[in-house]
Amino acid sequence: MQSFINRMLGAAKLDVATYEEVEHDHSATGQAALVVALASLAAGIGALGAGGGLSFLVIATVGALLGWLIWAAIIWFVGTKLLPQRQTEANIGQLLRTMGFAASPGLLRIFEILPLIGGLIALIVAIWMLVTMIVAIRQALDYDNTLRAVGVCVVGWVIQLVIMWLIGGLVGFGDAGPVTGSTI
Repeated sequence: MQSFINRMLGAAKLDVATYEEVEHDHSATGQAALVVALASLAAGIGALGAGGGLSFLVIATVGALLGWLIWAAIIWFVGTKLLPQRQTEANIGQLLRTMGFAASPGLLRIFEILPLIGGLIALIVAIWMLVTMIVAIRQALDYDNTLRAVGVCVVGWVIQLVIMWLIGGLVGFGDAGPVTGSTI
């Protein structure tokens, strides 16, 4: 069994064996939540350079954890009920674990605080996290087709953004919901 740090590195390196390990390790759900929280904190710290404050840090962390839960549930439904393959067999816990570790590159978002290159870092990390999320979804849903995982990822992400936007509006954050709630 890999250590927590090795799992994060493996997930960031798109190591399929790492995703398979966390998918089947029921005790890794807390670790996955910790990865999401750490990535959210890193993003909040990175946003301090753009004028974000402590309240943004708290909102971003809570929003990202909520977004992770919602996105995993949506991905489970879309991936197992609407677009499954013959061999697809997954539960929400497997998706929470793989998708949580897919947020590992998000720790680098702390460097978004750097002037001049922060925006470039944000773009690179966002693309990297999208790719890790696709691999996580492909593995958790037992797909043999990456394009199907891309489709499920995009559909789930759009639905999650709408839900987070609605939640943000209900609690008084206007259109900040999708931005703070998104894990990528």
